[in-house]
Amino acid sequence: MRKILSKEGGPGQTIEILKKYGFVFQKRFGQNFLIDPHVLDKIMGAAHIQPDDLVLEIGPGIGTLTQHLACAARKVIAVEIDRSLIPILEDTLGDFDNTEIIHSDILKVDLETLIQEQNQGKPVKVVANLPYYITTPILMDLLEKRIPVTSLTVMVQKEVAKRMCVGPGSKEYGALSLAVQYYARPSIAAHVPSNCFLPRPKVGSTVVQLDVYDVLPVRPADERLMFQIIRASFNQRRKTLVNGLKNAPGLSLEKDEIHDALDRCGFSADIRGEDLSLGQFAELSDMFTKK
Repeated sequence: MRKILSKEGGPGQTIEILKKYGFVFQKRFGQNFLIDPHVLDKIMGAAHIQPDDLVLEIGPGIGTLTQHLACAARKVIAVEIDRSLIPILEDTLGDFDNTEIIHSDILKVDLETLIQEQNQGKPVKVVANLPYYITTPILMDLLEKRIPVTSLTVMVQKEVAKRMCVGPGSKEYGALSLAVQYYARPSIAAHVPSNCFLPRPKVGSTVVQLDVYDVLPVRPADERLMFQIIRASFNQRRKTLVNGLKNAPGLSLEKDEIHDALDRCGFSADIRGEDLSLGQFAELSDMFTKK
């Protein structure tokens, strides 16, 4: 039987656990442990964990959020890269028979096989406090590989959260915005100041909820080409789309055919990538595919 927890996550409790194990923060892992129980509540509220859910937690730290997830879900699989945190997790999660700890780099875990074995291939929910230096690679790995996931509730750097959620015309809008919005519907769940972490990060953080689409919002004829065009459009933001695409390595597009494609889409010749929506990028890439 699960032991239902009282409110956890205060700084005193975290420091006590870290001292007990002589834990030393590893800068290379970008470790910042959440110590504000109110933020834990916001994460749980955003994630909408149900009793039958299998939750994949990336970066459980000392297991504070993991405990809350375990109280709500059928099972929690926590993937932790830092070996020195494993004995701490075995201690803090010892009363929970529905948790499993995996010591590994999440980018090296065979998630398809894991989900097949643990959840009969049914989609899981992901909750993560991601190291800021590797946020984008982890998110895009999960999304691009079409890992069976219904939602991702992630703590990321505030500026990265803005880039995920904005639309055309904003200075934060770019390739990351379009890549995330191609696979999922992003929304801001909570802004988290630096004093909610130990140690304090130098930047603000945000909890982002990504609800993964069952059906993609656009269906380009050539998905790879569309993302080549998107990346080329933002590699040199000050340039027009024509110049950005003409000079892009790997595209081999002539200026005349770019002008022709823009004209057929009804776009002006001096339009920039930041002015196009995801649907318009799909339309433009289809023009080149047809030709």
